[in-house]
Amino acid sequence: MKRLINTALTLSFLLSIAACQLSAQADKNDTLVKQLIREVDELYRSKSSYSELEMEIVTPHWQRTLAMYGWTEGLDKTFIRITSPKKENGVTTLRIENEMWNYLPKTDKVMKIPPSMMMSSWMGSDFTNDDLVKEFSLFEDYMYEFIHPEGEPDSLYYINCIPNEDVPIVWNNIVISVRKDDHIPIWQKYYDEKGTLMRLMNYSDVRNFGDRLIPATMEMIPQNKEGHKTVIRYHKLEFDINLDKDVFSLRKLRSGK
Repeated sequence: MKRLINTALTLSFLLSIAACQLSAQADKNDTLVKQLIREVDELYRSKSSYSELEMEIVTPHWQRTLAMYGWTEGLDKTFIRITSPKKENGVTTLRIENEMWNYLPKTDKVMKIPPSMMMSSWMGSDFTNDDLVKEFSLFEDYMYEFIHPEGEPDSLYYINCIPNEDVPIVWNNIVISVRKDDHIPIWQKYYDEKGTLMRLMNYSDVRNFGDRLIPATMEMIPQNKEGHKTVIRYHKLEFDINLDKDVFSLRKLRSGK
């Protein structure tokens, strides 16, 4: 009887250790996945930033390239102004927290974008208004967990992101792949409520901008529009810069400078 009691105690002790180890691993994974999602969220942003970039829009029937520059402040403020081609020169987008405006210089009008249009196309591209100005945050507005899709290489982390119930996001989930060695994202896959892959965004041309290693190119490919894609190429990125206090203002939106 004493031997049975000792055996039972030993088994209970071993199970307790195993449970503690599993709990510690779960805590470690939870900390890591939060870190990775925050890094992806803030990849092209910081306390403040300035960028110069181009957007190439490709369809089966036409193709065009927009040049633009922009400022950001944290995750809450964005200012983007198009500089070419001439037809779109001066078209400007401003976002302050949950509010967004477009300025159209040809009509000299400021249009406020309703929340219902945040998932609409920006300037005819395959990026949405939300993609460009980031109204929704992966870190704050999603739940996330590690997964490992079958057939994918072990050199990457894979994170499944599901929007919180109270957030009006059209995607059922987003799967992100991130390199294990330097946490650089490789792709993002966007799925609808039926589990159908709707968009694929690829990251490439990793280079240094200041002290940051960042993919200079993002390619968005809609899966339901054959022959369509939009490519963003960053030519200049500066972080933690000094910003004029009126950069993110309706007056600046209409200034044309």
